[in-house]
Amino acid sequence: MRIVLASGNKGKIREIKEILSEFEIIPYTDLIDKFEIEENGSSFKENAIIKAKAVGEKLKNEIVLADDSGISVPVLGNEPGIYSARYAGVGASDKDNLNKLINELKKRGIKKTPAFYTAAIVLYTPYGIFTTHGFMRGDVIDEAKGDKGFGYDPMFIPKGFDKTLGELDSEVKKEISHRFKALELARLILNTIKQP
Repeated sequence: MRIVLASGNKGKIREIKEILSEFEIIPYTDLIDKFEIEENGSSFKENAIIKAKAVGEKLKNEIVLADDSGISVPVLGNEPGIYSARYAGVGASDKDNLNKLINELKKRGIKKTPAFYTAAIVLYTPYGIFTTHGFMRGDVIDEAKGDKGFGYDPMFIPKGFDKTLGELDSEVKKEISHRFKALELARLILNTIKQP
């Protein structure tokens, strides 16, 4: 079964391919030119639906998978939340976003505080739209440690661990990640539908 990803994020594509390895997974940019998708939803789920529909409507009869995910820090009013990918501004790099969150903690004199990741996965299929969610809880710290993973991984320590996601082996991270949990649920849906 072929699944088209509504993403151009290399880190995300690699992670999804690893988790759903039994499926043929390609980024939508292999089929059509990259285009701007305005993510103006008020939740991870709404933004994932917007992305999946935008790509799905251009590619008839394809199964499109979209992911919207990010990190929320309750002490900061759940920032960056749905703005995780553009926290430091539109076109900001992962490093820019990471540094902004570290600086927000430092400004408040916070060394370590609870945080959580959310992943919303949407499957846009000829049979309808399906959504799943996954969560990973832990703490954020006011420094970056490790160079594995991407995004905010170097500052996030998952519950039950003493190292950041940036320091943990990818196999360990895969088993506990918010995206892994959401994709495991998506796999159940994919296994019940047939390729159009």
